[in-house]
Amino acid sequence: MRTTKTSDWGKPREAKNRKRELERQIKEIAKLSILEQSRLEVETYENSLDILLSLHKEQAQMMDWVAIAVTLPPVPPCRHKYNEFKTRQRLAILTVCTNAEITIEQTKRQDEREYEEALLAYNVSYEKWSKLVCIARNILNNDSTAYIEAIETINPFDELANIGSSFHFTSHNSYLVEVALSTHGRKIVPEEQKILTANGKVSVKPITKSRFVEIYQDYICSSVLRVARELFALLPIETILISASAETLDTSTGQTAERTFLSVAISKTIINSLNFDMIDPSDAIMNMPHRGELKASRKTGDFEVITPLTVADLKPQDTFAMRDFNATLETARQLRSELATQCSTLNPQFAQP
Repeated sequence: MRTTKTSDWGKPREAKNRKRELERQIKEIAKLSILEQSRLEVETYENSLDILLSLHKEQAQMMDWVAIAVTLPPVPPCRHKYNEFKTRQRLAILTVCTNAEITIEQTKRQDEREYEEALLAYNVSYEKWSKLVCIARNILNNDSTAYIEAIETINPFDELANIGSSFHFTSHNSYLVEVALSTHGRKIVPEEQKILTANGKVSVKPITKSRFVEIYQDYICSSVLRVARELFALLPIETILISASAETLDTSTGQTAERTFLSVAISKTIINSLNFDMIDPSDAIMNMPHRGELKASRKTGDFEVITPLTVADLKPQDTFAMRDFNATLETARQLRSELATQCSTLNPQFAQP
């Protein structure tokens, strides 16, 4: 078993592209009319909320470890005399030339510098290639210790700052990975809402408690689903055990502490059956094996603390789900055919027609 800790990873999404455009427009806000300023302020608010609640809607492409394992190494650079020959050619047609030898020596040194730069770039590329091929081969050999190295190398969560403040991964075996997700907690959810009034002004009001909890729930569940989708795209695993936590107030001590409020077991089969453009993240998570109902405490407003699920809590089918059904079916057919052949050898009446 191997564990590691990383932080703030991910992939760009369409909403983030829109965010960049809005930020560009904000820089030109002085040129806008009052109405346009109001519209931009409300649209920026709505976009930030959309990013927060749509983390689960995208993922990286599936990693083809077979293709990576057979990738050819980069081609090493060759020494060349391009600059020297070019200079000699130029000097050969000049009627008057001074310091020809000095000029040629300079171009020789230039050729050498270019070769050394190319060699340095090659060494870096070769090291990356060698590392990635080694990871791919280990993964194809069901070496689960390579899973953590693959996560560190690929960095699937590099740009998803909204998804959490840190991650801790544990690879239990070739089928199961455990993730401890430390979220940003309640502080990432806006406490006010902005709407555009009929006269073109921005109306700012506190978000109702029920709406705040609803957004908070969907943010947490959207984050959990995005983590699962990225890991299933990266690794040949069947189940992910994810626990989400945040800094919350411990009323017994009056101090804040990192405490877990949601723990869920997610299988690849379930993930593949979801329509992520249409689902409600909270409803999807609550339909999976989980612990934690995401109910806000009346005293603190934080979600109720739970004891996270462990590998021992999972059912066998949750931990070691069957791999591709078609492959399993084909294996069964082959075994049946071989058995029939052996039976017909022993007794002709068992021969298949």
